[in-house]
Amino acid sequence: MPIPVIVIFDIGKTNKKLFLFDESYQVVFERSVTLPETVDEDDFPCEDIEELSSWVLESLEDVCTQKEYDVKAVNFSAYGASLVYIDENGKPLTPLYNYLKPYPTELSSALYARYGGEEKFCKQTASPALGSLNSGLQLYRLKQQQPNVYKQVRYALHLPQYLSSLLTGEYYSDITSIGCHTAMWNFNKNRYPDWIQQEGLAAKLAPVAPAEKPLAVKNYKVGIGLHDSSAALIPYLVSFKEPFLLISTGTWCISLNPFNQAPLTAEELKQDCLCYMQYQGKPVKASRLFSGHEHDQQVNRIVDHFGCDAVAFNDLPFDPKLVERLKNEHSQILPPDEFIKEPAFATRDLAAFKTYAEAYHQLMMDLVQLQTISAKRVINNPEVTRIYVDGGFSKNNIFMHLLAAAFPGMEVRAATAACASAVGAALILHNHWNTKPVPGNIVQFIPRSGELLFKKEPKH
Repeated sequence: MPIPVIVIFDIGKTNKKLFLFDESYQVVFERSVTLPETVDEDDFPCEDIEELSSWVLESLEDVCTQKEYDVKAVNFSAYGASLVYIDENGKPLTPLYNYLKPYPTELSSALYARYGGEEKFCKQTASPALGSLNSGLQLYRLKQQQPNVYKQVRYALHLPQYLSSLLTGEYYSDITSIGCHTAMWNFNKNRYPDWIQQEGLAAKLAPVAPAEKPLAVKNYKVGIGLHDSSAALIPYLVSFKEPFLLISTGTWCISLNPFNQAPLTAEELKQDCLCYMQYQGKPVKASRLFSGHEHDQQVNRIVDHFGCDAVAFNDLPFDPKLVERLKNEHSQILPPDEFIKEPAFATRDLAAFKTYAEAYHQLMMDLVQLQTISAKRVINNPEVTRIYVDGGFSKNNIFMHLLAAAFPGMEVRAATAACASAVGAALILHNHWNTKPVPGNIVQFIPRSGELLFKKEPKH
C-alpha cells in the first residue's frame, strides 16, 4: 500500500528543500538543492524565479509518479520580504528582487515624511526601517521607478503564495507573510495601514485567505503557504502550552516570543525588534540577527587563514577551558544595552589565535553574545523560563553550550531536527490530509554532548 504523505517545499534563501511527511510526521523522503542565482537589471544578485519554479514543479511531478507514496496534500514555507509581481496570466513581470538590495534613501525618506515621519511609520506597522526588507517598500519602489511595469501588475504575491499559485492558478495573500517586517500591516487596527491604502498599493494585493484552509487540486489539497519563521512556531505551539521563547536559526536567527504581545516601542524598533504574525492573526514579538550569514562569512575567513576544511567545524567539541582562556585573553566587553548587528569577530585579527579551533570558539562566543542581547529584548515577561532552539545552530555543540551558560536560570534545549518550518506547514493542514491525531512527540529534544543543558523535562 502506498504511504499517505504531505509534500512540503521549504524554501530558504540558500537551500531549497522538499520533504515528504507520513501521517506520524516522520520524514520518509527528503531532497535538498542549492540553485544558481541570477541578477536583476542592476546586476544585483537575486533568486532565479524561473529556475525555482521549474524545480518545484519538476520535483512534485517526480514525487507523484513514485508508486510508494500517495500524495494527499502540498504546502510551502519560504523566506519573507520577497515579492513576485505577476501579470494577468500569472507570469512574473520582473526578477525576484533580493531583500538585501540597497534601497534608495530619497524614496524612503520622502515616504516617511509623507506619513508622519519614520518613527510613527515604523511603530504603526511594527516594522523597523529595513529598506528592501520591508517588502511594502519594494512595491512602492516599483510604482515610483517602473510605472509602466507597475501598471501591468495584477498582483504582488509573497514568495510562498506565488509558489502555491503555480499549482492552483489561484492568487491569495497570507497574514503570516503580510505581517513579517513588511510595513504592510497596522497591528493596532488589524488591517492594511493608511499608507498602503492612500498609495493605491492595496489594489495590487490579492485577497487574504486563511492559511489553514487548502485549495483542492487534482487528487490532493494545496495550502497557500506560510512565512517560514511563522511556520517554525507551529510545532512548538501545538506541543507546549507553557510560555517559551523560540530561537529559529538559519541565515537569520530570530527570537520569537508568542507570549509577548506588548506593543513595540520606538527604541525596540531601532534595535531590530519587530512583530511577526501567527497564522491565527496574533502578533509575535521578535528580534532578529543576521547570525547565520555572519557565521558563514567568518568561517570562510578562518578557513582561508588556517588552511583548514570548513567540514572540520561541524563536529568541533565544546572546550570550556578554552572558552575561559579566551575570555581572559581577548576583549569581550559589550554593554548589555548596546545594539550591534555585527559580531566583534568581524574585526578581530586572526593572527591572535593559534589554531582554527581557538578562532572558531571565539567566533561562537561573539555570536552568542549578540544572540543573548537579542533574545533578552523580547523576554520581558517572567513566565518565560524555556528557550527552544531549532535550525542549524541547534546542532552546533559550541553554540548550544554557550547559550545555556548565558541563560543559567532557564532550560535551553535543542530540537533534534532542523525542519520545524516544514513541519509547521504540514501541521497547519493536518485536518485536511491526515487520518491520525497529531502525535504527542512532534517536537523532540536532545542534550548537547558533555553536559546536560536542562534539569527537568518540559511539560507537554
